[in-house]
Amino acid sequence: MNLHEYQAKELIESYGVPIQKGIMAETLDEAIAAYKKITAESGSEVAIVKAQIHAGGRGKGGGVKLAKNEAELKEHAGNILGMMLKTPQTPGGMEGPGKLVQKILVAEDAYAPDFDACSEIYVSILMDREKQKNVIIYSTEGGMDIEAVAEKTPELVHKEWVDPMLGLQGFQLRKIAFNLGLSGAAYKNMSKFISNLYKSFVGSDASLIEINPTLKTADDRIVAVDTKISLDENALYRHKDLAVLRDESEEDPTEVEAKKVGLNYVKLDGNVGCMVNGAGLAMATMDIIKLSGGSPANFLDVGGTADAARVEQAFRIILRDPNVKAILINIFGGIVRCDRVAQGVVDAYKNMKDINVPIIVRLQGTNADIAKTIIDESGLSVKSAILLKEAADLVKEVL
Repeated sequence: MNLHEYQAKELIESYGVPIQKGIMAETLDEAIAAYKKITAESGSEVAIVKAQIHAGGRGKGGGVKLAKNEAELKEHAGNILGMMLKTPQTPGGMEGPGKLVQKILVAEDAYAPDFDACSEIYVSILMDREKQKNVIIYSTEGGMDIEAVAEKTPELVHKEWVDPMLGLQGFQLRKIAFNLGLSGAAYKNMSKFISNLYKSFVGSDASLIEINPTLKTADDRIVAVDTKISLDENALYRHKDLAVLRDESEEDPTEVEAKKVGLNYVKLDGNVGCMVNGAGLAMATMDIIKLSGGSPANFLDVGGTADAARVEQAFRIILRDPNVKAILINIFGGIVRCDRVAQGVVDAYKNMKDINVPIIVRLQGTNADIAKTIIDESGLSVKSAILLKEAADLVKEVL
């Protein structure tokens, strides 16, 4: 689950991480009030207006603006609120439709009073699954795309792995600050910054925290200027206070609907819809589709209760995608019997009048033979298969 920048900053600040102060606004009047409060507290008339969407590269699309006075604040806030912001990370990139900006963050000028004396640093924390450790990635080249830095100057990107059983050690904090070329107060402040940031990563069950840029100010403070956080959804039951921060308007509406009815659904870019029980079988099914010359249009796990109602919901969600040219149902009958699934498919098909794509059903396991008979004798335009290769050949045939 992704957080907005203003939410992410509030989260890390609760763990003692210094942040660029800001106030979220949803209307122009709220933005003006936020500007007056921020500038009164900072003593500077300068403020930053930032679009709040779940995508990076906002500045490249005009979603981050500097306001030197109240008139400019009104202009920028008015332009950004309600705009369809296109960034390299929004759907379709800079050529796509973009995302609607419904919230902005009015933030203080963290670079004041001496912009030239400030320096930007990159810091992120995530899990390295291969090493089974958390890793802190950091670089002196903050404010830039870390992928480009890693490609062109890999020696400037450092990594520090943390054993989750031991936790982040003092010598590692000192090593990070040293590698960033810091000294004196900045050295001490960076060590404390990383320590508290790591505590927020572990404490919130985050899967990613990225601070880009992390700012070293003219007076050697270390401040999070931008913050991106992704939380592990599997751990949200432990964080009711964080679960309520979900912004469903930023998520794919089909995925939101699927989640509400208990289906695990992820939209992809292909042409063959998948309806499967079990994540492992779903991955194998997508491989089958690729081998047959097609491309999976989605990942959809119906779980162990594939009755008629659930199958019908899955059908409706898959068919919302206009790119779907065929549907492959691949069910292993263990917990749920194949004949029950087959009857669910037949009943759902009869209930729905708008299924106009070929359907291939591959059922294996308990009562698979009975299930095949149910499908074959249904009189519906549904093709049945037993083996994976049969299913693959049928997919190839209908595309």
